[in-house]
Amino acid sequence: MTVHFIGAGPGAADLITVRGRDILARSPVCLYAGSIVPRELLDYCPKDARIVDTASMSLDEIEGEYVAAHTQGKDVARLHSGDLSVWSAVAEQIRRLEKHGIDYTMTPGVPSFAAAAAALKRELTIPEVAQSLVLTRVSGRASKMPEGETLAAFGATGATLAIHLAIHAIDRVVDELTPLYGADCPVAIVVRASWPDERVIRGTLADIRKRLAAEPAERTALIFVGRGLGLTDFVESQLYNADYVRRFRPGWPHIDSQPDKDSE
Repeated sequence: MTVHFIGAGPGAADLITVRGRDILARSPVCLYAGSIVPRELLDYCPKDARIVDTASMSLDEIEGEYVAAHTQGKDVARLHSGDLSVWSAVAEQIRRLEKHGIDYTMTPGVPSFAAAAAALKRELTIPEVAQSLVLTRVSGRASKMPEGETLAAFGATGATLAIHLAIHAIDRVVDELTPLYGADCPVAIVVRASWPDERVIRGTLADIRKRLAAEPAERTALIFVGRGLGLTDFVESQLYNADYVRRFRPGWPHIDSQPDKDSE
């Protein structure tokens, strides 16, 4: 018996991976976070599958479902929104599975920031302007931020920030980042990325509060801040420059089958 953690993607049911869909289709038990995972994904489950909405359940109760399925020898598909690698609360579940000696796998999903970037129709890394993307959040009731991991600390780098779970703290975001990025720095808020009611609110650090007040959003929103968000006049990458010599183009230097030991 195995518990399969599956990143369900940011919202749209067809953004689950093929691997995740196939695991879901053969698992006799499915646990899903009903408040943020689309019910359409449950159509992939076997017709006689046990389907459990974990939105109102405690970790102890979820653990009980895993143990019961283990006793019955039934695989579990555990759907989490977005990707498993960030803010998924998977780590604490894994710790309990390992305590019971229950096997598990992890299948990645499309992260929310990638779906939000697609909604903006933007590449988040712009040559010589923004080559780093910081995924961060602010402290909340569920989890506090570690000391040193602050908006100001990340903002000081000048990198593009993708601020999750912080729509309620827009005043703080603006107040802490304006001195670092400037009032005219572009801001984009993507609400419910990839869902049917997806919407985008664009502005700057100077006016984003007013724009958000005109189009309120309470949850499931991601805030992007960075100079690269609004640029159209930028230096092109050398990757596709006609004079740029690389491995798959004529002119790439010959590589000996036996490399020089001093160069290793």
